[in-house]
Amino acid sequence: MRARGHPGDAGLPLSRIRVDRRLCARRIWSFLTPLTPTTVVLAHFDDLLAGGLRELIEGDSSLTILAADVAHDRISVVLQAHRPVVAVLNLDTLRNPAEVRELSVRHPDTRIVLLAGDPSEVQCAQLLAFGASACLGRGTQSRDVLNTIHLASRGLQVTPRASAFRPPSATRQLLTVREAEVLPLLALNRSNAQIAVELQVGIETVRTHASNIYRKLGVSSRRELTAAPATALR
Repeated sequence: MRARGHPGDAGLPLSRIRVDRRLCARRIWSFLTPLTPTTVVLAHFDDLLAGGLRELIEGDSSLTILAADVAHDRISVVLQAHRPVVAVLNLDTLRNPAEVRELSVRHPDTRIVLLAGDPSEVQCAQLLAFGASACLGRGTQSRDVLNTIHLASRGLQVTPRASAFRPPSATRQLLTVREAEVLPLLALNRSNAQIAVELQVGIETVRTHASNIYRKLGVSSRRELTAAPATALR
């Protein structure tokens, strides 16, 4: 798992921290642990995962749960009401990856940490591009989940180690930066002309980006794209 402040950073390899170097460990932990508790909202997960996740967070005195077991259709309302520093969301319940962009825009002061059953490297890369702070598999170790929440609360993005990913499909490719900007607008059913005006590009350029997006995500039309579940990027 690596943390990064912006795309140019080399990142912090958490797996290389050695607890036997006490001074270094104390300094790192002082960075991770805020002076005031970090507030957290937890989305709805299955009972087994929900219980373990809640127990894990409640065991950290520097974290405070404001709401838990929040249904997917109430996430935005709860984030608006509680304004948590970090929201841990269930990626498997997202109807479309563009929802991550919508939530990050509507709630810019809340860092989004996504948990999924079996995320691919491509899927996580796209979700980070859409504004998520982290994308973790359910098999992530407890200490890495806590570290991720603390790092996300500091405005850092966290990526799992490459070994944590399942092998990506050979047909899946990462979107370009511009394609990542076009995708959520397509998902919102904006017309090519509207997208062109918003991004200040030509309509033909939008059509080209849209065609590339459909090909990379394995869909054939805008209707299919907007109807695709979050698992479409896997």
